[in-house]
Amino acid sequence: MKFFIDTAEVDEVAKLAEAGLVDGVTTNPSLVAKAGRDFATVIAEMCRLTSGPVSAEVAATERDAMLREADALRRIADNVCIKLPLTPDGLAAARRLSAEGTMTNLTLCFSAAQALLAAKAGATFVSPFVGRLDDIGHDGMELIADMVTIFGNYPVLETQVLVASVRHPGHLLDAARLGADVATVPPKVVWQLFHHPLTDKGLATFLADWQASGQRIPETPA
Repeated sequence: MKFFIDTAEVDEVAKLAEAGLVDGVTTNPSLVAKAGRDFATVIAEMCRLTSGPVSAEVAATERDAMLREADALRRIADNVCIKLPLTPDGLAAARRLSAEGTMTNLTLCFSAAQALLAAKAGATFVSPFVGRLDDIGHDGMELIADMVTIFGNYPVLETQVLVASVRHPGHLLDAARLGADVATVPPKVVWQLFHHPLTDKGLATFLADWQASGQRIPETPA
């Protein structure tokens, strides 16, 4: 499974990239507004940190306006992926952009029917929001299971399932078990994957035993 980091904070992506945990980045208007920085600058910096897709979302809601904004965004870098709402206009724009060789990410997907429409439009990715479905009493992972099954039935559909609205490590692991292609994950959830009490306990024991031995590993010049 690929990890796309869901943030507009460039420093957070840089730290995770050092650990080899960044396959791409997703942003949205809410994240960019929270960061308080120029949108195009953030996207450009993200694109320099990873060779993978960096989703940049349009603000327009009408097809032709979406295409104009998409043209400006994809000029920022070759790995910009245009993020579009899963609406009739968004689907039409995605079809046009995909035909031109531009990566697209159809967002705000809440049903398998919507996902199928995104795939028919030729989207590179479709983003089902599992956390928001959980919030209203639905099982978000049921949607992921349906999407993986449907797409698997038709190899001609090349759209990737990009699990979004990931709230905790359990969401990520469930998505991986179901065979989702990508998960877009907030940085804090990625860091949570490292933690296990037995790992912490074991490391503390090893370090205490090593210190008691009185030995040291000689350092060599870098």
